[in-house]
Amino acid sequence: MKHFSELSPTAERVVDVAESLLQLQGYNGFSYDDVAQQVGIKKPSVHHHFPTKGDLAAMVVQRYTHRFREELLRIDGRHAHARERLAAYAELFDRTFARERRLCVCGMLGAEAHDLPETVRDEVTRFFDINLRWLRDSFDLGRREGALNPQAQPEALARAYLCALEGAMVVGRGLADGQGPTAVGMAMLDLCWR
Repeated sequence: MKHFSELSPTAERVVDVAESLLQLQGYNGFSYDDVAQQVGIKKPSVHHHFPTKGDLAAMVVQRYTHRFREELLRIDGRHAHARERLAAYAELFDRTFARERRLCVCGMLGAEAHDLPETVRDEVTRFFDINLRWLRDSFDLGRREGALNPQAQPEALARAYLCALEGAMVVGRGLADGQGPTAVGMAMLDLCWR
């Protein structure tokens, strides 16, 4: 598989459209015809760039993970304290959700994991591993700062926080109310912070 940085401008537009479709409709909810129509090319051209739907979805996740990792580095560079980092992390989910009630690409694909090609599942797992490691380190920082409840376990909190934010997107879409993931994340932090 190519690296996303090697994509031609047309292939990048294909990935952009596929990312949007994945966030709104899921892996099984779109076709190459949908992508071709939105990009303004013929279906064989989509196949030229990405022979299979799995190849396309894996590229979407690879690029999405890279962008998310860059955001995590920015958060680390801008915020010294754990609670500020975790609040900024929740805002990443709000920004995605604010665009047409889109879901996290990997949250959406995680829900369809049983239908995904192995290469896509591997990329989704990589995304979650990176995020859980960063969250664990952030909660551990909170513990070292003396701000976290002493009985709280960073590993368990990392998983719970990620699940809360991913779930907030799904529930927020279902309720169609104005509450986004940040409100849910802050409520969770209030429970485990001193």
